[in-house]
Amino acid sequence: MEDYQIVELYWKRDQQAIRETENKYGHYLTKIALNILADLEDSKESVNDTYLKAWNSMPPHKPGILATYLGKITRQVSIDIFRKRTSKKRQPSQYALCLREAREWNTVFPDPVQEAELHMLAEAISTFLRTLSPQARNTFIGRYYFMDSIREISLYYDMSQSKVKSMLHPQNVIFSKYLSAPVYGSC
Repeated sequence: MEDYQIVELYWKRDQQAIRETENKYGHYLTKIALNILADLEDSKESVNDTYLKAWNSMPPHKPGILATYLGKITRQVSIDIFRKRTSKKRQPSQYALCLREAREWNTVFPDPVQEAELHMLAEAISTFLRTLSPQARNTFIGRYYFMDSIREISLYYDMSQSKVKSMLHPQNVIFSKYLSAPVYGSC
């Protein structure tokens, strides 16, 4: 079933929308959740919460690219679950590993929750990503947005793990300098 047809089912409040979403995107959403949570039960909970949030958000939303819309919901729900359980010190996930790597960027935000700063950061990331080659951009996004492991990225793009690491390291250094500049993009 096409995305627009699934969205129409949501708008009609037809429960078939959830079944169609699960059939088409269940594996994709579970992968996103597993990369962040590293726990199958928590990942299933995250995906189920995604279906509920999708149900409650359509209408009024009418996403053009359903995979991106659902992926964003799953990512946020999974991060929320991860934050709730961090004190339990379970098995480290790709999310935890990516956060550890991202700390090297030394962002200088006194209060990163403020909407204006987040908007500036989003713009800076978008601008930075446009400076990268398509392969470097996809590698960076795979690692730091989708929380893919180095191994998964290497398999997906048919390159060695050492090549993925050697691509990510200079990107991290450049991105760290980019974010440390007084005005984003002056590097």
